[in-house]
Amino acid sequence: MVRVQWRTCAAGAALGVLWMLSQALMPAAIGRAIGDGVVARDEGALVTWSGVLLGLGLVQAVTGAVRHRYSVFNFLAAAYRTIQLVTRQATRLGGTLPKRLSAGEVVSIGLSDVAHIGETLDIVSRGSGAVVAIVVVAGILLTASLPLGLIVLVGVPLILLVAAPLLRPYRDREMEHRELVGELSTHATDLVAGLRVLRGIGGEPLFSRRYHADSQRVRAAGVAAARAETRLNGAEVLLPGLLIALVTWVGARFAADGTIGVGQLVTFYGYAVFLIVPLKTLGEAAGKITKGLVAAGRVTELLAIDPALPATGSARPAASADLVDIASGLVVRPNRVTAIAAADPRDAQAVADRLGRYTEGEVDFGGVPLDRVADVRKRILVAVNEDRLFSGPLAESLAPADEPDGDPAALRAAIRAACAEDVIESAGLDTYVAEAGREFSGGQQQRLRLARALAADPDVLILVEPTSAVDAHTEARIAERLGQARAGRTTVVCTTSPLLLDQADHVVFVQGGRVVAEGTHRELLATEQRYAATVTRGEATERTKIVSAETGT
Repeated sequence: MVRVQWRTCAAGAALGVLWMLSQALMPAAIGRAIGDGVVARDEGALVTWSGVLLGLGLVQAVTGAVRHRYSVFNFLAAAYRTIQLVTRQATRLGGTLPKRLSAGEVVSIGLSDVAHIGETLDIVSRGSGAVVAIVVVAGILLTASLPLGLIVLVGVPLILLVAAPLLRPYRDREMEHRELVGELSTHATDLVAGLRVLRGIGGEPLFSRRYHADSQRVRAAGVAAARAETRLNGAEVLLPGLLIALVTWVGARFAADGTIGVGQLVTFYGYAVFLIVPLKTLGEAAGKITKGLVAAGRVTELLAIDPALPATGSARPAASADLVDIASGLVVRPNRVTAIAAADPRDAQAVADRLGRYTEGEVDFGGVPLDRVADVRKRILVAVNEDRLFSGPLAESLAPADEPDGDPAALRAAIRAACAEDVIESAGLDTYVAEAGREFSGGQQQRLRLARALAADPDVLILVEPTSAVDAHTEARIAERLGQARAGRTTVVCTTSPLLLDQADHVVFVQGGRVVAEGTHRELLATEQRYAATVTRGEATERTKIVSAETGT
C-alpha cells in the first residue's frame, strides 16, 4: 500500500516533518526572546523573535491542517484498496474460498484488519515528523549544552530499547484475540443462517450457550490484549517522563551554576515538555504498526490462496455439443433435459461438481477436455441450494450479472418457468432484498434462485435438487415448464423427484459413482428395481405394479 500510495505518503511525511519541526523550534524561539530580548532589555530582539514565533505558529497551523487531510486520505485509501483487493480475491476464488477460509475470518478482515492497515499508513506522517523532531532537538541541545544533548541522544534509544520487549507480548495477544474474533464471527454467521432450523429442532438454547462460552473466550483474550496494550501505553508515558525530568533537573543545575543563561533554561524546559509529543508518537506508531502487521498477515494469507481450478482454457466448442463425464460414464446429449437420479445423493453432487469444473475430473465438452474450455463458468452454470440471493433490488438480483438491464420479457419468462409469479406479485421486482433474501421463505428463495439460473440462459444448466423445498403442486408445474423454458439448450437436473424425472427427456441412474441404467422414467421404473427403490423411497414394489398396469407391461 505504501508503494501504491507513495506520493500521498511522501507528502504526508514531508508535511508531518514541517509540522513537528515548527513545534520543535518554538522553545528555541521562546528562549531567545527571553534571553536576548527580556533579560538583555533589547526590544528589537524581542520583536524579532516574537515574529519568528508567530511565523512558526502559522506554519504549524497550515501544515497541521494539510497533514491531517493527507493522513485521513492515506487511511481511507489504504482501507478501501484493501477492501477492493479482498472482494476481488473472494470473487476470483469462488467456491474455493469457503473451503479454505471461514466466513468469520473474511468478516473480520473486512471489519477490523482494513482499519488497522489504514491506521498504519496514517501514522507515517506523524511518525516521520517525530523522528526528525527528536534528531533536531538533540542537535539543538548538543549545540547549547553537550551533556544535555547527550542525555537526549542516549535517552531516546534507551527508551525504545526498554519498551521493545513489551511489543512482542502485545503482538501475540493481538493475534490470539484476532483469531478468536474470526472464529466467533464464523459461529455467528452459521447461527444466523440456521436459526430457523435450530428453533425447529429445539437446539437454540444449546447453541446459545456455546456461543456465550465462545464469546467469553474472546472477551478474555481481548482483556489480555488490553493489558498488554496498557503496559505499552504506560511505558509510553513513564519512560519519556523520566527522561523529561532528568533533562529539567540537569538544566536547572546548570542554570544555578551559571553554565547556561535564563533563556537557555527556558529553552531546555520547553524541549523537555515538547519531547513528550514525539516520544509518545513513536510509541503510538509502534502499537499501530504491530496491529498493522498482524492485519497485513491475515490479508496476505487470503490473497495468497489460489483457485482450486483456475480458468486457463481458450477452446470454444459449440453450444450443441455432448458433455461427457468419463468417471461415471455419463453422456449428456445437447438440447434436451437429462435427469440424474443417484442412489446416494453425494454421487449426483460429485457429477455436477465435475461437470461444472468445481472439482478435478475427466470431463469432455464437444470432444475438448473441460480444463481447456474458455469461459466455463458462463457456459456451464451449476445451481445448488446453497446459492444466495444478493442484497439490492430484486430485479437486479435475478437479472444476469453481465446484463443488469437485460430483456424484461426473458426475465418474466424465467420467473414463470420457476413458478415464482406469486412471489413477484406480493413483493414486486422493485423490492429491496435483505442479506441472503431472508425475508423470503425457503421455498420462495428456491424458486427465485431457479428463476435467476434460468434467466442467465447458459449453454448448459445443471440444477441440483431445484424443487426440494416446494410443495407437490408447485413442483409439478415447474417440471412441466422447465423443458419449455430450456428449449434448444442443454439441461441437467440432479433429483430423485418422480415429478421431475417423469418430465425429463432422458434419465440416468447412478449407483456407486457409475451410470448403471438409462432410459425414460417409466422405463426405468418398470425394469430397474434399484432405480424404483430410490425414487419411490422404498415403495418400489407397489409403484412398479401401478406403472406396469398403466403401460400394459
